[in-house]
Amino acid sequence: MFIQTEATPNPSTLKFLPGKVVLENGTAEFRDETEARAASPLAARLFGIPGVTGVFLGYDFITVTKDDADWQHMKPAILGNIMEHFMSGQPVLAGGALGGSDDMEGEFFDEGDETIVATIKELLDTRVRPAVAQDGGDITFKGFRDGVVYLNMKGACSGCPSSTATLKHGVQNLLRHFVPEVQEVEAVM
Repeated sequence: MFIQTEATPNPSTLKFLPGKVVLENGTAEFRDETEARAASPLAARLFGIPGVTGVFLGYDFITVTKDDADWQHMKPAILGNIMEHFMSGQPVLAGGALGGSDDMEGEFFDEGDETIVATIKELLDTRVRPAVAQDGGDITFKGFRDGVVYLNMKGACSGCPSSTATLKHGVQNLLRHFVPEVQEVEAVM
């Protein structure tokens, strides 16, 4: 098994491409070991490596976030754990656990804004999310109120130094261009 590694714009994250489908549908993000143990054997393995602070699972990639540890020391352990996991035949997610990016839970917007929200979501799905996935992250819709679009940034995007620029100059300009009702874009947790 050959696992490719790619740098991301966030120096605290690396993107690992195992050459296999990681999650068939959606994405999953884990920010602590307890949550990972309950939902994902793969994420639990990765949290067992000293320095790992986050694991994000996409369609064909795994993004690992670290604390101030050195990638040079962590990378071999991460590669070994990913390889061991896929060779073991264990599922990526535990039974019943689902990827979370497609969940509409927690979304908020006024009923009269359904058409606007549908357009915003379509633009995010077709133009923004594929580009952000290239960098090992994801951006999902959380809400729309009073001209402000609220987005959740995951994986490499979460805590990335360039995420504010991506949000304000990239996503905000795109949405304003196609949806005149959009005045601003904000990141939420």
